[in-house]
Amino acid sequence: MAPSDSAKRAPRNTINREILVEKATEIADEVGLAGFSIRVLADSLGVKPMAVYTHVKNKDELLTLIVDQVFASIYAPQPGENWEAELTRAANSKRAALLQHPWALAVMESRRDPGPYSMKHHEAVLATIKASGASLGAIAHGYALFDAYIFGFVYQEIMLTHVGLDEETEEVAEGLDLAEYPTMAEFVKDHALAPGYQFAHSWQPGLDTILAGIKRFSQQI
Repeated sequence: MAPSDSAKRAPRNTINREILVEKATEIADEVGLAGFSIRVLADSLGVKPMAVYTHVKNKDELLTLIVDQVFASIYAPQPGENWEAELTRAANSKRAALLQHPWALAVMESRRDPGPYSMKHHEAVLATIKASGASLGAIAHGYALFDAYIFGFVYQEIMLTHVGLDEETEEVAEGLDLAEYPTMAEFVKDHALAPGYQFAHSWQPGLDTILAGIKRFSQQI
């Protein structure tokens, strides 16, 4: 005889916020936000949805909590003379976190009531850019440029991986008719198909360009 539904359920008081956040993050990593819900979370923990609602008000609050955990894993730069090195470390850390949790890319900056790690991260980046000697206007431009580059580059990395272009470049190139696109043909033949080519190789040169732009803002504004 199959066990009853109640027999499959976890004992009462076996979950807390920490457990919810950990499991919710795992689910988001596995299925993305489209497949994420309170019911899915409750089922994965062997509890009823109402047990989850005793710890969080709704799905949106839970999403804020798991986004904040992503921020917790990102290096917070330390303001000082070597601000470029600190921003580089922070950018590399943020890129790694987003590649590990790609669902966060779409919602990381959408929280109307951000968590403490999110606030600490933003404060640290702002203070580090300020350490370059930047005015408030320059800080605004610099931070916008900094985040836009990280989000944009990681988005491209995720999309390329999703369609297999990062590993099947030659196969994809063979299926393209580039006769009317000479520059694209040259780029594919002499660069993208060169031994060892990876899109990720553009990350550091791009980041260096962004940091040079922040330094220029600091000097001009």
